[in-house]
Amino acid sequence: MNLIKVGQDAQGKDVELHYCDYGQGDPIVLIHGWPLAAASWEYQLAELPLHGKRVVAYDRRGFGQSSKPWDGYDYDTLASDLNAILTELDLQNVTLVGFSMGGGEVARYMSRYDGARVARAIFVSAVTPYLLKTGDNPDGVDKSTFDDIIENLGKDRPDFLASFGKKFYGVGLLSKPVSQATLDWSQNMALMASPRATTACVKAWSETDFRADLATIKVPTLFIHGSSDETVPLANSAEQAVKHVPNAQLVVYDGEPHGLNVTAKDRLNRDILTFVNGQAVQEDFDNGEIEAQPIRSENE
Repeated sequence: MNLIKVGQDAQGKDVELHYCDYGQGDPIVLIHGWPLAAASWEYQLAELPLHGKRVVAYDRRGFGQSSKPWDGYDYDTLASDLNAILTELDLQNVTLVGFSMGGGEVARYMSRYDGARVARAIFVSAVTPYLLKTGDNPDGVDKSTFDDIIENLGKDRPDFLASFGKKFYGVGLLSKPVSQATLDWSQNMALMASPRATTACVKAWSETDFRADLATIKVPTLFIHGSSDETVPLANSAEQAVKHVPNAQLVVYDGEPHGLNVTAKDRLNRDILTFVNGQAVQEDFDNGEIEAQPIRSENE
C-alpha cells in the first residue's frame, strides 16, 4: 500500500495515510467527503488521469485504509495531514478539489499554509463557509440537527449510514439516481471508518467557521453544488461561500443531490478539467454532450 506518515498519536504510534497516485502532469488532489474514503472518487480517478493530469486521492485519518487514531479530527490537524501529502509527494501547481467535508481541508490549508503549492481550488458540495447557526450566522443550521446525527450514530451506526446514503444520492420513492449496488458500495466504504472518527468529524464539519479561511484564498476558485442537495443545502453553503472568495465562480447543478461526483460524474469531470486548463466553466449542461463530444486527452 502507498502510505505517508503524517505524525503520531497520543500513544506515540505512527499515523499513516493511504493514498493512490495515477497519471502524469499537473496534479489534481482529491479530498473526499464524510463518511466515505478516497474510493468515493472512483469516476474521477478512472477518468481524469486520461487527460494529461496526475491525480492523487487519499483516505482521511480515521477512514478507509488510513490509520485510525483516537484524536486529530480537528481541521488544523486535517490541514496538516494534507500538507504532509503535498510535501511528501512534492506536488507543485496543484488543483485542490474538496468534496463536502473535504472543502474544509481546502479552506483551512489555504489559510494556514498561505496556499503553498496550490494553483487552483475547487469546492464540490462543500460544507464551507459555516454550517452552524450562531449569533453572527443566523441563517445556519440549528445545532440540534448535528446533535441528532451523533446520537443516531451512537445508537445504530450501520442503520443511520444506510439512511444517510439514500439522502446523499437523492434516492426516494420516485427518484432512483443510483443503483442499490452503489448504495451498498458507499455503505461498505463508510463502515470502514472508525466510530470515533465518524462522530468526531461531524463536530468538525458542522461547527468549524471557515469564513476567515476563505477570505485568504488568492487563486482561481470554483464552487460546484447541486440545487437539490439536502445534505448540505446550497443556501447554507456555496451561495454564501462564494461571497468570501474574490472573483470565485459558482456553478449550480440543477436537480443534483449531494453526491454529484457519482450522479453527475460526466459533467463534474468535464468541469474539473475545464477549470484546471484555465478555461471558463459553462453554467449549463446538455446530458447528451459527453456522448456527442467526449472530452479528449491532451495526447490525442
